[in-house]
Amino acid sequence: MTTLVLVHGAWHGPWAWQPLVDSMDDVPIRTVDLPSVGPDADGLGGLDDDAAAVAAVLAGIDGPVVVVAHSYGGIPATEAVTADSGVAHLVYLCSFQLDVGDSLLSSVGGVAPPWWEVHDGHITARTPEDVFYNGVAPDLTALSVARLGLQSRTSFQQPLTNAGWTVVPSTYVVCERDQAIPVFAQEAMSQRSGTVLRMDAGHSPMLSHPAELATSLRSIAAAAG
Repeated sequence: MTTLVLVHGAWHGPWAWQPLVDSMDDVPIRTVDLPSVGPDADGLGGLDDDAAAVAAVLAGIDGPVVVVAHSYGGIPATEAVTADSGVAHLVYLCSFQLDVGDSLLSSVGGVAPPWWEVHDGHITARTPEDVFYNGVAPDLTALSVARLGLQSRTSFQQPLTNAGWTVVPSTYVVCERDQAIPVFAQEAMSQRSGTVLRMDAGHSPMLSHPAELATSLRSIAAAAG
């Protein structure tokens, strides 16, 4: 049976996937905990550490795998996935589907968006309620905001050395109400995927539309298996 590996985005953790996981209790699921996010600014990892964390989870799975990467998570997933990594399909969920030599910072034009609060070694997110959680229930939004961590500045600056989507089939899920990654940017990146899906959702469809997202992921997992 196909296993889903879920890679969270910047400032978040595996907790962000819980409503989706609850909607897919019939599917084997593993989550990745990215070292670039945490409470201690001095202990944050970079992109290389994140990619190693993804690769470690992949190495422990037998059978076909579908990697689902959200937002920044698309970058370490892209770095980690290779032709021999056991991954049958990549899903970019309103995510950064970048090429070799690109970094998250270069992909946004080299200038931090106004909702980034940039410090020497880390970045925090301003107004996450609006940027990340439009369309999410208020109580779940409050819980999510309280759990956000610091994001390693290095992880946004390091360029990709591998592009997994060049050797593994991929699907891009455009979220049409996203306030973090503009729709035009998602659409540009989605041209690198073989299949493009669309959701009438903000930046966190795993929180706002878990059942709808689960339906799409079940279909992709079934085809990959």
